[in-house]
Amino acid sequence: MMSLNRRGAVVAASCLALSACSLDVAEEAVAEASDALTVSSADGRAALALRWAPIHYQDVDVTGSHALGGRADYISRVDFDGDWSATNNWENAGGRALPAHAYHAVVETGTHWFIVYTFFHPRDWMDSPFDTEHENDSEGVLIIVERDGTEHGRLLGAVTVAHTDFYSFVPDGSPLVAGSESIDGKLSLASFGGQSHPITAQEAKGHGLKAWPSYDIVGDGVKYYPSLTQAEEPSSASDPDVRYRLFDTYGPDGIWPRRNLATLFTSSGAFLGDRGGGCGSGLSFYCPTNAANAPWGWDDGDDGPIARGEIATDPAKLVAHYFSVPAGFSRSYSFNPFLGIGSP
Repeated sequence: MMSLNRRGAVVAASCLALSACSLDVAEEAVAEASDALTVSSADGRAALALRWAPIHYQDVDVTGSHALGGRADYISRVDFDGDWSATNNWENAGGRALPAHAYHAVVETGTHWFIVYTFFHPRDWMDSPFDTEHENDSEGVLIIVERDGTEHGRLLGAVTVAHTDFYSFVPDGSPLVAGSESIDGKLSLASFGGQSHPITAQEAKGHGLKAWPSYDIVGDGVKYYPSLTQAEEPSSASDPDVRYRLFDTYGPDGIWPRRNLATLFTSSGAFLGDRGGGCGSGLSFYCPTNAANAPWGWDDGDDGPIARGEIATDPAKLVAHYFSVPAGFSRSYSFNPFLGIGSP
């Protein structure tokens, strides 16, 4: 097969000749990744992440003094404001562009791929008396993919993060059944780019995440679709077609290489966050500090032996506990940078 770099150059030349292309050059090149997909390469991880990236529904609330007219519910990148300081994000959300991004982190065993997608908001905000809000918000979903011999595998299920609880969902036909945790609903799919993608949804304000329609858009809301190259800001609080750009969590724009950055994180994957810029002001709101977590800090407090962060760092352990898995399910990692296995 032609190399990705050479194929990208050929596609680029064709685009110039024709003056139009249906796909972005880089995205088409990654979509044509080798049949022997390997997640030890950035291109392989990007191809797999794009294939199973959610179509993402974001509910939006335009009311309230901290809503920014709905912009406080837009997803973006952690460094949307041009720096890697987490203690000015609440303030800067009001005056900076919020192009849509999400982070993906792929780990691999002999039988499965596990992909964590992280959606970041500069604010977790409230407009009800005696409620809690905080600077920064990071919630997401673990997608479980069986390595069935096809290039991108078979989608088996998802575990989502809604505040301090995890929720399990499976698509029709999945072999996964309830284990030590119950299955909370169906993982619905929709077509995008000629392929089926899972549909996820986040609440307005607090941004808990579940599979759609367990959460849904109520009134205003944005529908985001994945891309490797496009990061669009919604044109309004009810934009039905916005691209979010996928970043590799382990890559140069990712957050894992910055896990020890003192301006970004405290210990155990908690984002720094303070009470500046009016967080906690208003109708008796409370604004705790350092209240948001990266994936290696996500935790469900009552799921038994699953430790803080293992939804990302040891997802095979979590899946084997949450579900009754088929015989032959491997928990031995061949690629897992969170545990120092394989180099991204």
